[in-house]
Amino acid sequence: MNEISKTYYTYILFNKRQGCLYTGVTNNLVKRVFEHKSGLHEGFTKKYEVNKLGYYEEYNDIRLAISREKQLKAGNRSQKIHLIESKNPFWNDLYEELKRNC
Repeated sequence: MNEISKTYYTYILFNKRQGCLYTGVTNNLVKRVFEHKSGLHEGFTKKYEVNKLGYYEEYNDIRLAISREKQLKAGNRSQKIHLIESKNPFWNDLYEELKRNC
């Protein structure tokens, strides 16, 4: 029997350039970012309007995605900013691009 390959994502959201940051993990990044943008869940991202996708990584193994999320959360703020700026120097919201590519 063939196993369907799933994709998992570790991601970083922001509210403005070098503003509040949030790191998470999901198996449906488009849906999860939409939930953040819509304020569907109470908490940090809704309170501070942290809803712009600044960075993400793809994994085929949930354990690797969760491990990476923990690593990013344990890191300091400047490391996260450097990571965003290494792939997204203008702090664009990558959500629309992501939607187009799915």
